[in-house]
Amino acid sequence: MDLKQIHDLIKVVNKSNIGEISIEDKDGKVTIKQKEEKITVTSAPAQVYSAAPAPVAASAVSPVATSPAATAATDNLITIKSPMIGTFYRRAAPDKPLMAEEGTEVSPGKVVCIIEAMKLFNEIESEVKGTIVKVLVEDASPVEYDQPLFLVQPA
Repeated sequence: MDLKQIHDLIKVVNKSNIGEISIEDKDGKVTIKQKEEKITVTSAPAQVYSAAPAPVAASAVSPVATSPAATAATDNLITIKSPMIGTFYRRAAPDKPLMAEEGTEVSPGKVVCIIEAMKLFNEIESEVKGTIVKVLVEDASPVEYDQPLFLVQPA
């Protein structure tokens, strides 16, 4: 079977409702499968980390009063976010100490974590001066672009 015949078969399969076709001759066997478009939707509760409460549709949840002290305490915090997708690490190596933990003083340029992306280890530096008050991601867990990693109390 030559290449032109295979291309013609592919066109026929694409235009029809045929799911799969196999043709075998003395030169070999060719199987053409119709691409199935399966949509799988999985849902998990999203973890939202923000300085202010996330807006929620009024019909979905009844209003809940937040204490003024709790919102005032988080209003002035700065978030260090992930600049890329990858795996978040708090140590340079398993036998090394944590780079940043709650209570650690940070300044611009200080490495606070490492994000591994495509076998490259990228050092993430703080852009603010202050004290880390909360680590928002577990060690060795995947992170998304712009995902909050740390909350910092500015100095």
